[in-house]
Amino acid sequence: MSNPRHPKQTVLENIFTDRFGNPPGTITVRSPGRINLIGEHTDYNEGFVLPGAIDLGVCFITAPRDDSSFHFIAADMGEEFECTLRSLKKSPMGWPNYLLGVIEQILKSGRTLPGCDVVFGGDIPIGAGLSSSAAVEAGFAFALNTMFSLGFSLNELVHIAQNAEREFVGVQCGIMDQFVNIFGKDKHVLRLDCRTLDYEYFPFDYGHICFVLCDTGVSRQLATSEYNTRRSQCETGISVLQKDTATIQSLRDVTLEHLEQYKKILDPLLYKRCEYVVRENARVLSACKALLGNDLLLMGRLMVESHAGLRDGYEVSCRELDLLVDIASTIPGVIGSRMMGAGFGGCTLNLIEKLQVADFIQVVNCEYQKVTHRDVRTYVVEIRTGTRCV
Repeated sequence: MSNPRHPKQTVLENIFTDRFGNPPGTITVRSPGRINLIGEHTDYNEGFVLPGAIDLGVCFITAPRDDSSFHFIAADMGEEFECTLRSLKKSPMGWPNYLLGVIEQILKSGRTLPGCDVVFGGDIPIGAGLSSSAAVEAGFAFALNTMFSLGFSLNELVHIAQNAEREFVGVQCGIMDQFVNIFGKDKHVLRLDCRTLDYEYFPFDYGHICFVLCDTGVSRQLATSEYNTRRSQCETGISVLQKDTATIQSLRDVTLEHLEQYKKILDPLLYKRCEYVVRENARVLSACKALLGNDLLLMGRLMVESHAGLRDGYEVSCRELDLLVDIASTIPGVIGSRMMGAGFGGCTLNLIEKLQVADFIQVVNCEYQKVTHRDVRTYVVEIRTGTRCV
């Protein structure tokens, strides 16, 4: 299936033509955001995740230059940035670093690069947990690879995008976001094994169902520090288990029955953290079976269980996320609801019958306002393909 035209594509094309004309070799690339159906905080425990690319994303229009200069225009911010290969360094502006990091990774591979002109923009909300950064990195890497025939495989593009964020931007991200950005498939979600990077597609083709994201509007200020704490707690728990079972490499290798044998040995808090991860890995595998059997009710129950585990066992939720999930549970047509992402703010993911979406948005906003005195930003999304030329 070919990509539909990006809603902002005409606007971006006009900006590009006004600034750079119509040079030969111009290409247009669409790079999507993503949702994760289930499998939070399992990635760094070498477990499973179940993301899908969505119909919100970033559009790039780019053309080669005959020198080593790069000219970026971030249309949504109304900002521009220019540099040359010889002046490649981190920018205090912030957003150019996601592009510059990609260039640096390509140069590290030993490839040579000419310059290029780039105009980009999109409809993916910034800071809502839909992985706008991976959309920029992977989309730009894909565009450069295509435009200059660099010969990178799709797997290599994933790692270029991830390493751009880890090494140049300075965010120690996992690989899920970049992976599903490149490998996403229309009307399918992707189960990724975060240890081996093996993946498998599972159908998500329901004309009467969609996802609605509800943004708490809460800044995830605690997410980074608490993320590091949870990661450390899991590593400590594993070190205890490894003393008796050398074959255990991560919580991925632990069954619930095995973990229960250590309930009196492990610190109660560490046990809670490990138990959540073990159960969440099992939920991802159960969710895949549910989708193969068209059992959306089971899928919804697993989402609800996931949220309860994130709230009570892993303790990465917050009052606003819990409130949105509680409100959703009372609304007809809602099949499942849970927080999505690192936690302490961001969005809830809601699996909903399309006919009920308008009522859902109205009720959620009304009830959320009563408690928090804030509006809820909502985004209706569907599963689409990964980064591609359009």
